[in-house]
Formats: sequence, structure tokens, C-alpha cells
Amino acid sequence: MISHPSRHCTVELQALPSRIRQVRRIISAQLRYWHLDPLIDQATLGVTELLTNVHRHAGPDKMCTVEIELLLDRLTVSVHDHDPHLPQVCEADPVATCGRGLALVAAVSESWGARPQGEHGKVVWFTLPAPPPTTAQEPGLEYRVEDAFPELTEPASPVDRRTARHAPARSAVVG
Repeated sequence: MISHPSRHCTVELQALPSRIRQVRRIISAQLRYWHLDPLIDQATLGVTELLTNVHRHAGPDKMCTVEIELLLDRLTVSVHDHDPHLPQVCEADPVATCGRGLALVAAVSESWGARPQGEHGKVVWFTLPAPPPTTAQEPGLEYRVEDAFPELTEPASPVDRRTARHAPARSAVVG
């Protein structure tokens, strides 16, 4: 029996620095939507490294497709590009400013690999173990609005704009 269904998200893009930033935000939002917040840092770091490789080494169009898929207890992130050359892990010179991307992907992931797709390019992927699903509320616990929003129960006071902090913005992607 499958405890939760497969979830899938695909983004097509040109691997340019500004687009890579957007994909990081999309993946972060998608993982938050799937309640996989603990995987955000690893997933965005890994996809950044893979997209940077596309930007540096793939053909002139730099077009690629990023897919994230959650299947049971495994998150797979893959990048498909049109360059048929498979990547290789290199031992970078200690003072080099590049050449560590795949080693970094290997370090933060459970597994990774690359597979050729003939004249259609290649797919480079990595997997992360997904944490078990959490329950929204434990039995017997009562949820109170005042716990989440104490300002609703406290008397209004003037706001000191020097110390006021805004809540972080959140976004979600349906899927």
C-alpha cells in the first residue's frame, strides 16, 4: 500500500544566473507545500550546482528541464539538458574557484548519477531521503488562535518602528 501519492514538479528554463535563482525559489516553495522543509537547503544547493554546470558546459542555448519528484520516502531532483557529454567528478586544486560542484552534490545527497539520453542529451540526478510525514496536530492537544497570534489577545500598543520586524514572506506552488 502506498502511504502517500507520488508528487511531481517540472520547470523548463534557460540556465542563466537569474533563472537559477528563480528555480531555487520555486523548489523551496514546492518543498514547503509538500511539507518537506528539512530538504530545502540540500535540494536547492544540489540543483544550483547542476544548473551551474549546464550554464558553464552545455550548448549555446543552455535550455534544460528541472524535475523534482517525491515517491514514497525519496525525493529525486533531476536536470535534463541537451549536451551529450556526461559530467565527471574532478579533484579540484585547493585554490581553484570551480570544479567542486558534483563533489558537493555527492556530499549533500543520498545518491546521485548521470545517464545519457542518446542524441537528446543527458540527465543528472540526485536523491534525498524524505522525512516521514508529520501529523498536523497530536491527539488531545487543543489549538488556540491566541497561541499563534498573541497580538490578538494583548492590548494594542504603539509600534516602535526601529524594533518592529516583519514576518518572512511565504509562497506556495500547487502540485
